[in-house]
Amino acid sequence: MGDIQEIEVVIKPDGTVEVKVRGVQGPACLAVTKEMERYLGGQVSHREHTAEYSQVAQSAQESDRLKLGE
Repeated sequence: MGDIQEIEVVIKPDGTVEVKVRGVQGPACLAVTKEMERYLGGQVSHREHTAEYSQVAQSAQESDRLKLGE
């Protein structure tokens, strides 16, 4: 069975919307929220990547370096 993936949406009293993605690694989280962002108006004022995003990006870079060194 795969890992649990979660999307948490918080609508604040001032009308701003905060979306948090958990359980999705790397840039795939952007694809998960793309349609939701469009329905919410399409304007992202701030994007903050989690540790999950960074871990996959580092692994991919290390993999690329290994391939180049072969």
